[in-house]
Amino acid sequence: MKKLLLAAAIFTACIRFASAQILPSFQFGVKGGMNLSSIQSTTAATFNSGNQAGYLAGFWMRVGALGFNFQPEIYATSKDVDIAANGGETKQKFTSIDVPLLIGGKIGAFGFGGRFYTGPIISVAVNKQQSFVDAAKAAGSLDYQNQNFAWQFGAGIDIKKISIDLRYEAGLTKQDYGSGQTRINLFSLTLAYSLLKF
Repeated sequence: MKKLLLAAAIFTACIRFASAQILPSFQFGVKGGMNLSSIQSTTAATFNSGNQAGYLAGFWMRVGALGFNFQPEIYATSKDVDIAANGGETKQKFTSIDVPLLIGGKIGAFGFGGRFYTGPIISVAVNKQQSFVDAAKAAGSLDYQNQNFAWQFGAGIDIKKISIDLRYEAGLTKQDYGSGQTRINLFSLTLAYSLLKF
């Protein structure tokens, strides 16, 4: 009898695990977190770029089946950069609306699991603030484009309705900086909460 009960329990667990991975699912929620922006030179221009903390906040949606999912998001992002070059320094802050379109997979069941994903991100600048110290003209200014493209890589864990994500965003759009060009890259750490799930 004990073996029969054990076999039934294992069978039920396997069905629930399989259904969690195979059956279509839908989730919608809110998210927020912080990012660290840095600048990478694409030319011979030399400068120092320190990591600057920013924020992001918005919404996400996840549609999945067969262990894979599509996760579009929309959120407001603050990207801060601090550049020192040629004896000058400039601090610049950009606010954008970002729309990642991510494809990934998930392992786990019963509300717990790990995820991995990648995909393009479209970023539209809505505010550009540039404040300069006395030597700003020597450092130059960053001409942040109104529309930018990047690529995200990331992983996360799910604990019931809560998700924690760590991502790296590699800038694809070149930004003009003085006589050279750069790309803005960033790391982000976010906390998400599922408002709707079925």
